[in-house]
Amino acid sequence: QVQLVESGGGLVQAGGSLRLSCAASGRTVSSYAMGWFRQAPGKEREFVAAIGWSGGITYYADSVKGRFTISRDNAKNTVYLQMNSLKPEDTAVYYCAARYSGLVTAKRANYDYWGQGTQVTVSS
Repeated sequence: QVQLVESGGGLVQAGGSLRLSCAASGRTVSSYAMGWFRQAPGKEREFVAAIGWSGGITYYADSVKGRFTISRDNAKNTVYLQMNSLKPEDTAVYYCAARYSGLVTAKRANYDYWGQGTQVTVSS
């Protein structure tokens, strides 16, 4: 089993930055693909970004491309999401997910493990 714990969320003004972290435990996730999703009130959980097992392949939703950067440190069993130029529409609970296959995907159903989420609120 893999446990995922997100941290780094909070309240920030529009235009500001936050860095989310996702720490994995239970087993190493160095061979897993990792993803970030988000869910705003009343909306479906949506894909934000994903990274392959080696970190060499990344994939972003169009809505965050150029503003968010996903990265990983396999030595620390941790994945990050650097969020810059934040907008009020980025407000959501952000979830980290792990996929046993190391292949990047935006499909929520393809991920095997999920964290509990961290709230990000962007004020205008």
